[in-house]
Amino acid sequence: MKIVAVFLLFLLFLCKNSAAPSPSPSSSACPVDLNYVRRIPWNSSACQNFKSLSSKSEASSNNCCISLLSLFGIGLAQHLKETSNFNLPNLQTSNSCIQDFQAKLSALSLPNNLASSCFDPLQFVISPNICAGVENISDWTSKLGQSTPLNTACRSDLSDTSLCDLCLNAGLQVKQTLVSIDGNANHSLECFYFAILYAAGIVNEFGPESNGAVTCIFSLPVYSQEGSGGKGHRTLVFGLTGAGVALFVMSCLLALYVWHDRKRRLRKLDSLPFDFDPEEQGSKRRMRPNTGSIWFKIAELEKATDNFSTKNFIGRGGFGLVFKGTLPDGTVVAVKKILESDFQGDAEFCNEVEIISNLKHRNLLPLRGCCVVDENEKNYADKGSQRYLVYDYMPNGNLEDNLFISQKEKKPLTWPQRKNIILDVAKGLVYLHYGVKPAIFHRDIKATNILLDEDMRARVADFGLAKQSREGQSHLTTRVAGTHGYLAPEYALYGQLTEKSDVYSFGVVVLEILCGRKALDLSSSGSPRAFLITDWAWSLVKSGNIDEALDSSLLKDESSFTSNPKSIMERYLLVGILCSHVMVALRPTITDALKMLEGDIEVPQIPDRPMPLGHPSFYNDGNTFSISPALSGPKLQAGDMLRTMSESAALLRDMQVLP
Repeated sequence: MKIVAVFLLFLLFLCKNSAAPSPSPSSSACPVDLNYVRRIPWNSSACQNFKSLSSKSEASSNNCCISLLSLFGIGLAQHLKETSNFNLPNLQTSNSCIQDFQAKLSALSLPNNLASSCFDPLQFVISPNICAGVENISDWTSKLGQSTPLNTACRSDLSDTSLCDLCLNAGLQVKQTLVSIDGNANHSLECFYFAILYAAGIVNEFGPESNGAVTCIFSLPVYSQEGSGGKGHRTLVFGLTGAGVALFVMSCLLALYVWHDRKRRLRKLDSLPFDFDPEEQGSKRRMRPNTGSIWFKIAELEKATDNFSTKNFIGRGGFGLVFKGTLPDGTVVAVKKILESDFQGDAEFCNEVEIISNLKHRNLLPLRGCCVVDENEKNYADKGSQRYLVYDYMPNGNLEDNLFISQKEKKPLTWPQRKNIILDVAKGLVYLHYGVKPAIFHRDIKATNILLDEDMRARVADFGLAKQSREGQSHLTTRVAGTHGYLAPEYALYGQLTEKSDVYSFGVVVLEILCGRKALDLSSSGSPRAFLITDWAWSLVKSGNIDEALDSSLLKDESSFTSNPKSIMERYLLVGILCSHVMVALRPTITDALKMLEGDIEVPQIPDRPMPLGHPSFYNDGNTFSISPALSGPKLQAGDMLRTMSESAALLRDMQVLP
């Protein structure tokens, strides 16, 4: 049972977001005394001939990385004892500690790339979103009280195997209590990690460097310290024996988990309305492990869509083509065939599917399942790897098709319908930004990604661009994804992605719904210039002509004014303008925007903004565009304006002129 501690510990660390930006070197001093690395006789044989890892994910199966994570945990436990903080205060300090840790390893004649290969500095940074809001001992006490099972089971010398087992069992109990308080089962490993640090740093009378804590709580193999005669021989024997025992125990634990998980899934499948066989290789559906989505066979999707017939073609969505299909049980679905994406491989694709599968909200389009066709699969060798996503079918299509109708017999959306759609989208974004941890940024909120169900209620769809981010931190990316007209300026030009980027896109959608005009029109009738709805609506409101911005069909609908006076429409319009402000700091959060829409808080006065890109002063004549007289140069056609700006920004980033 000892090995379970480090087994879970390293899984916790390695499950952190490895896609975070690389930290910059920092001068912040590390508050952790890491000299114990040279004092403790830990078994470093697994790190002697360390080879660089191609990715952080490989560390989960690397014996050296497992040992190093346990070794570093000893220092964090001592840090907890001295400061009452479970983790390090910031990214710079974490980076500094990792550098110091590597220096100690190098002094033991170990390779110089161990820490950088095995660790992500962000995994050691303190955060309220790791486990039940616990950041320090005060938080721990307020959640669990002064005494826990750890306080009695982990106090004595844990070199005794029976006492060690009691301590580990107590850790599991405390972990379960923390998860119940947190309410998010995904934080199970993080909570067990806190229990380990608390047991070693606070409870154990002999401290985290004691032999019992090192070998039991952190399950770190150590060399024998008896005499010097025959030391090399004993080291080899103990090292091989320890590795063999560890491998055997881990194999047993893994087999036990697989057996238990299979029984659990079979019990769950028995309660479903149709028959599933997780081992069947035929065409029946089977539940994909670790997700609530269904793993479809390609043959079933081909049958459902009539071999992806053109008559079942719905349209082109983000990264792929969408087809209507009917499953054997009569369920109508939408099947998206992925053509291009950010996913580097099938493993990453399945991981993203797992994240999306866990998103449960009435204003998000539910993911029903997925399918991956391996390029080596029979009858598909010449087509390469293929990926599919299966969603619930939305009978009323997307918002754009209902908002900008071309069929005269089709009635325009009523004000109650538009109002509900705006509120639905806002609530879906509130869930993405604040209802899940870490927060998820959609990155491509637009009219075509808002689908309407049979009741004309909105479902936010297409999470192909979605990115998880740490709370309170922005994300810099070299690959800007999204749609022109909806992209926030700071994201389009600098790659700076925050929750306010989604707020900007939401504001644009609100303006489209209220004004009945598209976000971007490079061939607007009656004008040779590009039409930007954000500039146009802001100018009308600032000039006191807010009525001119509202869709004429709304003003003609007398029934709208009975229960929804024009003042409410104007309030929604002002919220849309505020959300789509070019200055990030002046935009509200999506929660505040929702409160403004619902009338819980007042809409502040619309602030001034820099001169709109479409302002006449930018134009030297009717057909050309220039940035400013001071930066005059080759004139751009209006149709090339946005494309050239984005390309120039990308070039400047590559030249390291822009941040």
